[in-house]
Amino acid sequence: MLPIRKILCPTDFSEPSLKGVATAEEMAKHFGAELLLVTVVAPIHPAVAAESAGYMREEFEKEMMRNATESLKQIVAEKIAADINKRQFVVYGSPADEIVALAKKEGVDLLVIATHGWTGWRRFVFGSVAEKVIRLATCPVLTVIGPAAD
Repeated sequence: MLPIRKILCPTDFSEPSLKGVATAEEMAKHFGAELLLVTVVAPIHPAVAAESAGYMREEFEKEMMRNATESLKQIVAEKIAADINKRQFVVYGSPADEIVALAKKEGVDLLVIATHGWTGWRRFVFGSVAEKVIRLATCPVLTVIGPAAD
């Protein structure tokens, strides 16, 4: 696993994921590693995406991508030290699958991902992106535990 030269950290802009970003930044600083930040825009579920008056699915998804790009730029500007070598990615698709695919494509040495701490019905309904990433990743994964929210 050592040396760590490239760290990937996904964020969904939630408080738990920002805790993960802070941990990834600290590790990148410690190891002198490049920090890759990613956010994934998930497709709109067909049941939610039913066409309605004035609603355009493609336009909505483009706007989601623009908003995600701006939000990620803001996180980088506000939360990541200027002296850290960093890149940012906004991708579209299933979050866990896209995170794992980017980790493989970029040849990352470590993936740092936060958990939301969901249990019970929230975990059942929303699933766990972190859990799926851990199962699918081909590199080491560090999980940062978020606050319990049941």
